[in-house]
Amino acid sequence: MKTSKIKLCYSVISICIFLISCQKSRDNVPPNVLIIIADDLGWSQIGCYGSTFYETPNIDKLSKLGIRFSNAYSAASICSPTRAAIMTGKYPARLDLTDFIPGNFPKNKPLLTPENWQKFLPLDEITIGEKMEASGYYTGFFGKWHLSEEKLPPKSLPHNPSKQGFKETFVTYKPSGKLIKKWQIEKKDFHNVDTITKRGLEFIEQNKKGPFLLILSHNTIHDPLLENQKLIQKYQNKKGSEKKENNPIIGAMIETLDLSVGQIVKRLKKLKLFDNTLLIFCSDNGGKQKYALQKPFKKGKGWLYEGGIRVPLIISWPRRIRNSFVSEQMTSSIDFLPTILNVTNSGLNDKSFYDGRDISQVFYNKSNLINRDELYWHYPHYHSGSGMEPASAIRWKDYKLIQWHEATILNQERQIELYNLKLDPGENNDLSQIEPEIAILMKNKLKNWIKEVDAKMPKVNRENY
Repeated sequence: MKTSKIKLCYSVISICIFLISCQKSRDNVPPNVLIIIADDLGWSQIGCYGSTFYETPNIDKLSKLGIRFSNAYSAASICSPTRAAIMTGKYPARLDLTDFIPGNFPKNKPLLTPENWQKFLPLDEITIGEKMEASGYYTGFFGKWHLSEEKLPPKSLPHNPSKQGFKETFVTYKPSGKLIKKWQIEKKDFHNVDTITKRGLEFIEQNKKGPFLLILSHNTIHDPLLENQKLIQKYQNKKGSEKKENNPIIGAMIETLDLSVGQIVKRLKKLKLFDNTLLIFCSDNGGKQKYALQKPFKKGKGWLYEGGIRVPLIISWPRRIRNSFVSEQMTSSIDFLPTILNVTNSGLNDKSFYDGRDISQVFYNKSNLINRDELYWHYPHYHSGSGMEPASAIRWKDYKLIQWHEATILNQERQIELYNLKLDPGENNDLSQIEPEIAILMKNKLKNWIKEVDAKMPKVNRENY
């Protein structure tokens, strides 16, 4: 009897050890990585961020399976610099890629903006594609690139994603002028959502044994505003369609994007890949104020006010993010690369330099702090699409300071603006005269950062001044 009990105990212990070893083995399987980038999608244009007009059930569901960041920022207020930051983990100013490519150069302004800034992502920059490929990941990039010197082949080819570490690629363009493709009109896939989604689904299916890195970089909701007329009509008939923050065409475009997210997640779940896929959903910058107000924030795309740089960010990874929650910690698109490198053991601690931080400690515990007090932005250009003028900005803790370069260089009034974003997220109450100590502290931090990254600055236009 005693011998039987001992044997039973050994059997139970053996089973426990086996189960623990299986669990450890399962936990050590490297995650797949999937980044979905929306174009010009505003912070408040998603249901889980407060919209009652735009319908995003799949994105909302994703937020309930992971972390929704309420203080997430794009690295720039326009597309190319943010995309370069995602690829490299560096501030656009450090890369000297500070405007959309190719930018614009107005000659009748008080300042002359830098002309010799970097107008493509250099091949000697080590991208997320190259890092992950070196770690054994199969890599794919489908959608908007906008980091080549020219958009279209053959001039775009030397700096396209296929030269930056991505094995499978397909570059898409907005439906405008010479960029529009035959399938966009014939199939009414105006902004390539269906095309990008189909290629993404095929990529996931073909690489289900993993690990893989897949970036789905959508053209929507960038203008021109086009979508299925029946779907547009649905939003025209919705309550609230008359409000300036609600746009029926954008509503239809967002619904199509949301459907794509749902299809991708469904396929991951069907293949039993979802639990061990690090999925990042984000936008490259804020929404365009011309088409919809970005309430509760000021201005929109192009501007360094919150409407231009505060963006939606949702991260899901059920195997590690066990409980969903909202994080108020500051994060930025420069953080994606170092975070992904750490959780995939892909060489975060090598000699490469990143401005971004590994934010994965938040995945395991909401109370874990990201080691950061500041984020920076630099835009030494005039943005014709929004009216934005040359400026730089810093967020430090709850405060945000914007330095306007025209006023500073020409020694005019209102050189800086200071806001407490916790109390005033709409940036309505300038505190620069009320809290001068904070303003001086932040101005000096910004000055030191500009020097450290060797950011190019505009100069006086002597023809006009």
